[in-house]
Amino acid sequence: MTPALLDATDVRKFYGDTCALDGVSLRVGPGEFVSIIGPNGAGKTTLVNVLTGLTRPSSGRVRFKDADVAGSGPVRLARLGMARSFQLVTIFPGLSVADTLALATLSRLGRSARPFAALARDTAVRAAVEEVAALFGLDDKLTRAARTLPQGDKKLLDVASAFALHPEVILMDEPTSGVSTADKTAIMETLVRVARRMGIRAIVLVEHDMDIVFAYSDRIIALHQGRVLADATPATIRADAAVVETVLGIATARERTEPGRA
Repeated sequence: MTPALLDATDVRKFYGDTCALDGVSLRVGPGEFVSIIGPNGAGKTTLVNVLTGLTRPSSGRVRFKDADVAGSGPVRLARLGMARSFQLVTIFPGLSVADTLALATLSRLGRSARPFAALARDTAVRAAVEEVAALFGLDDKLTRAARTLPQGDKKLLDVASAFALHPEVILMDEPTSGVSTADKTAIMETLVRVARRMGIRAIVLVEHDMDIVFAYSDRIIALHQGRVLADATPATIRADAAVVETVLGIATARERTEPGRA
């Protein structure tokens, strides 16, 4: 078996008496695109927070490239090679596109967190910002305030800021939410193209749009009530009527016509 890049074993997370994650185990290997799906309250966001070190699990183990990273926080994980999109446009709406990307670039380079001065005088930072912006089609918008971008470009900027960390593994929580169907496809095509170009070794995606999930995933992990209900290929998930109905709330045509079913 190929060693996993990201490996969670028997992870549990309690908030008081509430169990948000109940014995979750998963592995993400090199070259994989893994999507995490589930209804609201299934534990998806908690799982991503645990995997990215923002939340320490109540029990269980989380390892990245064979290092224990439970509760490590995003700064250490970024240095190890894992990044997560953080919706910086929402956090820093007044920054320009260039300065938003500079924040991530400065973190990767270990430079002073003064993006405005750094961009003016630091050619390495400026070159890195321009490179990432060009990859995501944002190079003609570098001076625009992030808040003035169309929603699709805001999403691209959020993802681009994570890519600016040059990670080996990237985790994205709903990168296509709030945009049109056409923009969703364009965002995903850009994301996959740039990931290949930059040598990203694995992608973990949390996404509600099942068209996106089934189109791009190598594996799908379905969560329900804090547990892994299924971990399989898209074809296997699609063919499992119980998983489809439980996780997606969609009954199969046969089930809808069975006598006695409400």
